[in-house]
Amino acid sequence: MTFDQTTIDMLLKGIWETIYMVSLSSFLSYVIGIPVGIALVVTDRDGISPFPLFNKVLGVVINLLRSIPFIILLVMVIPFTRMIVGKIIGPNAAVVPLVISAFPYISRMVESSLKEVDAGVIEAAKSMGASAGQIIWKVLLPEAKPSLLVGAISITTIIGYSAMAGTVGAGGLGDIAIRYGYHRYETEMMLITVALLVVIVQIVQEVFMRISRKSDKRIR
Repeated sequence: MTFDQTTIDMLLKGIWETIYMVSLSSFLSYVIGIPVGIALVVTDRDGISPFPLFNKVLGVVINLLRSIPFIILLVMVIPFTRMIVGKIIGPNAAVVPLVISAFPYISRMVESSLKEVDAGVIEAAKSMGASAGQIIWKVLLPEAKPSLLVGAISITTIIGYSAMAGTVGAGGLGDIAIRYGYHRYETEMMLITVALLVVIVQIVQEVFMRISRKSDKRIR
């Protein structure tokens, strides 16, 4: 492998495409996943607005989506991706399956974090006449904030998925690893792309762990 300016430019483009895919997919996954996670908690039998049937149906849908391997989902949603984006290759096209695959995990993470909130705090809010909306926005989410931030390292899973999306021409470091490291047997390129992905994962983990520690009132 010749490590020239062309190679450097290709790797820089791959890093940018990976960051773009992961950032946009993570944002959209949270936009969908947070309300779904809240709905799972609120409509639970012991929730603040029980609705067991809705909760069960929603839970089944989430579990079904979580059980589909990403590489299979990637192919399954090709018609939907084409309808939304207009094409099935490139970073923008990869965002569609990434969001569909990631938001169920985000939803369950949000559900788990919210259920860690002390029931006594919720009961106290109820006794003061707080509405369901007030309990959600002023009690559940603020109290669960540190746990939600720690759970945000699930973004690293999206990074892994973005690499797999490279198998269908999604771009990014995964695409470089497949085209050069695998198909052209350039082991050095494979190792470089893996190392770059590991660095990105470690940065994401460290950032969210630091933010979580700073927002946790229990360790002040």
